[in-house]
Amino acid sequence: MTESPLLPHRFQVRVYYEDTDAAGIVYYANYLRFTERARSEFLRAAGFDHQLLREKDNLFLAVRRVSVDYKAPARLDDLLVIETTVVEDKNSSFTMRQIVRRGDDVLVEANVQIVAVNALSSRAVRIPPSLRQIFGTK
Repeated sequence: MTESPLLPHRFQVRVYYEDTDAAGIVYYANYLRFTERARSEFLRAAGFDHQLLREKDNLFLAVRRVSVDYKAPARLDDLLVIETTVVEDKNSSFTMRQIVRRGDDVLVEANVQIVAVNALSSRAVRIPPSLRQIFGTK
């Protein structure tokens, strides 16, 4: 795998009551919401515009595969940091590694494969150069 030359992007999220179960522990599926926000902010910070990609290239990005390893629970009112890096870049997809931390503790590790999709045909297509530049891998 090729590591992104970008430093890990860091995104903070606070755990609210709505994110937890009756015991005050983050419900497992909510980590997917947290990591989705972090991926969007990673791309936004790099100057990527989802709307422009749709309008100019008739493309959108879709999650193809997610692998998640839950190591420890987050709790109500925790401040979490999600670190995001691109770890693999292929013709029509890329994989982002995301680590959810509370301080120095790793709570969740996820690998998310994203695919570029043509909006009309719903088929995977080559990632445009404007997006590939963000990764600095090809």
